[in-house]
Amino acid sequence: MKVTVVRPGELQEPELTRWRELQHASASLDNPFLSVEFALALGRLRSYVRVAVVEDGGKVVGFLPFERHAFGIGKPLGSWLTTCHGLISVPDLDLPARELLRGCGLSVFDFDHMVAGQPTWAPHESAVRPVPMMDLTAGFESYIGLVRENSPKNYKTVRYKERKLAREHGEIRLAWAAADAESMRVLTGWKSDQYRRTGRVDRFAQPWIVELIDEMHASGSPSFGGVLTMLYAGDTPVAGHFGLRTHNTLVGWFPAYDPEFARYSPGIMHHLHMAEQAASHGLGQVDMGKGGREYKGWLKNGVIHVSEGRVSRPSATAAVHWMGRTPVNKARNIVVDRPSLYRLADRLLKGFGRVRTSLQPESIEKEPSGAR
Repeated sequence: MKVTVVRPGELQEPELTRWRELQHASASLDNPFLSVEFALALGRLRSYVRVAVVEDGGKVVGFLPFERHAFGIGKPLGSWLTTCHGLISVPDLDLPARELLRGCGLSVFDFDHMVAGQPTWAPHESAVRPVPMMDLTAGFESYIGLVRENSPKNYKTVRYKERKLAREHGEIRLAWAAADAESMRVLTGWKSDQYRRTGRVDRFAQPWIVELIDEMHASGSPSFGGVLTMLYAGDTPVAGHFGLRTHNTLVGWFPAYDPEFARYSPGIMHHLHMAEQAASHGLGQVDMGKGGREYKGWLKNGVIHVSEGRVSRPSATAAVHWMGRTPVNKARNIVVDRPSLYRLADRLLKGFGRVRTSLQPESIEKEPSGAR
């Protein structure tokens, strides 16, 4: 096989068409983070983005979008920013991972949201984890019936809070595919504040991420687009979400809500309205992403799987990278796999966030208007 590495913008129209054909042909690749449009956008913003074009007998059989960093260290496209990685290829492509790394000029490649079971990566998987899904293929009424049956107490509580919110603040409605920039700024303001309060890195403090989100917000085709949804009580926005979609799947990316309305559980309320609108717009599923949020457990009616692992070729770089990364990854997995430790870690991060916020200047605490 032949592996050629190019920048995304160097792909020609036949290659773009082939990428879309390969992705559309496999249900396991039905994720917008695997779409060529996402790779092209990220390639315009980050100089380290590359695509490996895999040919067999002169025919393109696969694409691997990735990041090439210093010393031959490779990462999946979007790495920590995205929730799905993979080799976009013909089914059962027989391409050993180390051979692919050699063709890409990489010494090591870490992954933690890889499409599980791909032959290239499966021998190197260290863990396979479930991703909760809202399966809407049978329609929203069928889906909500299962939620009501499987989690009657949770469902009744959310609907009670929704009626209370409507009585006190106005009719509940969801705006699907909101196009205005102001709604996006409200959502990212909430999310930035949430990151700070919970001790996490504020994604939107990085201008290139804001630019990426704005570009994705403006995109839209039958097979790929950004979807901004906002939940209102009367004329007041209370919760929202920005994600990406294919022709069939909406993937969760940036959910947030106004903490002034936290007692009404607006985030969960928003997810139910979002699922209803997704089904009405012809989407078959909502991918909520792996992670330890309890509400996902009772909103889901299906799962897919992603894997974690590491591939390396013998080198000093790979050895140093292993010593730096493996203990951290093991510690993270221990926390993720134990709910009590996950809740403790979450409380510690939130405590750190409160301390950090209290030390910020007052002018920073008050902006942007309407932020979480």
